[in-house]
Amino acid sequence: MCTMQVDTVFVLFCVCLMGVAGRSAHQRGQKLETYKQSRSRRQTSRMDGETHSNSERPILKRSSDMTKSPMTKSEQLLRIDDHDFTMRPAFGGSLPQASHNKLGEFWPIPPDRPGVTESGPPIPVGVDVQVESLDTISEVDMDFTMTLYLRHYWKDERLSFPSTNNQSMTFDSRLAKKIWVPDMFFVHSKRSFIHDTTTDNVMLRVHPDGNVLYSLRITVTAMCNMDLSRFPLDTQTCSLEIESYAYTDDDLMLYWKKGNESLNTDERISLSQFLIQKFHTTTKLAFYSSTGWYNRLYIHFTLRRHVFFFLLQTYFPATLMVMLSWVSFWIDRRAVPARVPLGITTVLTMSTIITGVNASMPRVSYIKAVDIYLWLPCTCGIGNPDDMTCDPQISGYTTMDVNRTANYGTAGNYGMPENGGRQERMLAQVVLGNPQLTGQVKRPGYVNIWIDTHAIDKYSRVLFPGSYALFNIIYWSIYS
Repeated sequence: MCTMQVDTVFVLFCVCLMGVAGRSAHQRGQKLETYKQSRSRRQTSRMDGETHSNSERPILKRSSDMTKSPMTKSEQLLRIDDHDFTMRPAFGGSLPQASHNKLGEFWPIPPDRPGVTESGPPIPVGVDVQVESLDTISEVDMDFTMTLYLRHYWKDERLSFPSTNNQSMTFDSRLAKKIWVPDMFFVHSKRSFIHDTTTDNVMLRVHPDGNVLYSLRITVTAMCNMDLSRFPLDTQTCSLEIESYAYTDDDLMLYWKKGNESLNTDERISLSQFLIQKFHTTTKLAFYSSTGWYNRLYIHFTLRRHVFFFLLQTYFPATLMVMLSWVSFWIDRRAVPARVPLGITTVLTMSTIITGVNASMPRVSYIKAVDIYLWLPCTCGIGNPDDMTCDPQISGYTTMDVNRTANYGTAGNYGMPENGGRQERMLAQVVLGNPQLTGQVKRPGYVNIWIDTHAIDKYSRVLFPGSYALFNIIYWSIYS
């Protein structure tokens, strides 16, 4: 009896535990279902809100364009592998009439050279240039350095592609190496390079109809033949020449795309020694005896030198030295230690100025304007011949005492004052060694010529400054 009661109690306990576990699981299931329903309602509400918000404004969608599709490779779209791009465009074919008209606007085709050969008509390549900077102008090396953007325009129907909105595609230098591009070079250039920071500064833009824009950023150093005969009051004209290296005018017709407007310059371009007066373009034909005729494009720029720097460094110091040499005319002629060093100092200073100017100039074989100005003041610094006698036999001057003239019995005195007044004079002694000059005199004689040295100084005080002023008027009227 007791055993049955114990079993009954155990069974009831187990049933109670199972009931409690079932209710807990049911409650957890209800809570999970309630969370899922709540989350679903929040997502539905957010989507409804977004739909309502989007319904208030129109949705702008770009039309599909296969040129912008990431699934289409550019080389497949341009059919790079289907053509031989080692040959120029329109080789063996016909040139569109529109290209002929566009080319003839700036480069009329002569009637005796229609430009159509067995290989097809020449392809017109338009060019425009944006000058970024004019870096240096060197008189010693006779060259200049310029940085510019060189752009080419041509049409290659092999690169045409379908497009719904007529949008172009832009590439870098990697594609430019796989297609045909004009082989331009700079005539008379010494050094040139394409900028490559941070990558090659090359841009290629292809339009759906096959029109191509090819742009490069280049720094070039080219020759500039300068005429320095008027230096430093000179004006120089330098030229940058562009030409195709391999294609003659039978294959490639090079022209300025918009005439003289094809050349643009940065307004901030400035040089320390030059003023840029004018940029302009021209077009000519160049002939080579071995290869033929080539189209050549010219970029001319005219430079005028700033003269103020040379006024401060050359002309003003030279003028001061000339004025310093005039001081000797106010110093007594007997003060030899004062007059001689003054003349020597002037000559040495002028020689130093001349050497400094020529050190920065090329070794040209003609006289420059600055040489004419400097050599004249250099000769003005030579000392005056005071208290000296002239002897043609020895080509020199010697000092002579006035009282010694009485010892020469055959001498003739000219210019002596009758009243015997004391005056400062210079005695010039001339040796008469030729018997034909002395007549009856059988032995050499002397002629004493008395010259008033004070009069020479007085006249020089006026003549030398006046001559220098006249020289400056003539000099600046010719060279300025």
